[in-house]
Amino acid sequence: MTGGSALRTGLALLVLLAVFLAVTTAARVPVRRDTVVAVLRGAVQLVAVAVVIAWVFRHPAAAGLYLAVMVSVAAWTATRRIGLGPRTLARVGLAVLAGATTAVVPVVASGALVVGAPTLVPFGAQMIGGAMAAASVTGLRLREDLRTEWDVVEGWLALGATGRQAVAGHARRAVARALVPGIDQTRSAGLVTLPGAFVGLLLGGASPAEAAQVQVLVLVGLLAAQAVSGVLTTSLLAGRLGAARPAAVV
Repeated sequence: MTGGSALRTGLALLVLLAVFLAVTTAARVPVRRDTVVAVLRGAVQLVAVAVVIAWVFRHPAAAGLYLAVMVSVAAWTATRRIGLGPRTLARVGLAVLAGATTAVVPVVASGALVVGAPTLVPFGAQMIGGAMAAASVTGLRLREDLRTEWDVVEGWLALGATGRQAVAGHARRAVARALVPGIDQTRSAGLVTLPGAFVGLLLGGASPAEAAQVQVLVLVGLLAAQAVSGVLTTSLLAGRLGAARPAAVV
């Protein structure tokens, strides 16, 4: 990026942020401070990540290590969001890793994407992010549903069901809700929105057909990653949640 391009980008960002702050201030929506912090943090993180990824592209052997770090951070983030404590970190991490791996392996094995750091890192990162989001939403939704509907679980337990069996219905509902955004995004791609990978490839000079091909891989890959991650999250946490008393679930 040239100095002039960076300056124009910075100017556009300032105008967009000013619009956001003006609207939320006029409407008295109390999110201004959080938004400014989020924008500054996001900008710093993206610059740092850009430097790291550029280094990884020059040293392809480090791609696996970089993705492993991403999985670790994703697992920790999802664990914190679910709120059941660090003892569930390994189980949540396994769900995230399994979801991302399930999506990446078929794409690489089929040759749909050229194997290399410039393709594997961005595709794998998106799958890790999708798996993390599914684990977070599924685990949190399951926990909240059990908190408000614990009497249903107690009824099943009283009938002799195991903890896993007692929360099975809630688990299925949590996974279904977590998958809704991904399904809607896939359904509306190209009609309501142009997804990020598609836009990025077009801006990078790819043909519309090439961009569409990669975007479909990303969308369907995310569905696979999220389904595996969500189902595994509920499966691995169901026994703990089903055996917990309401005070432990809160």
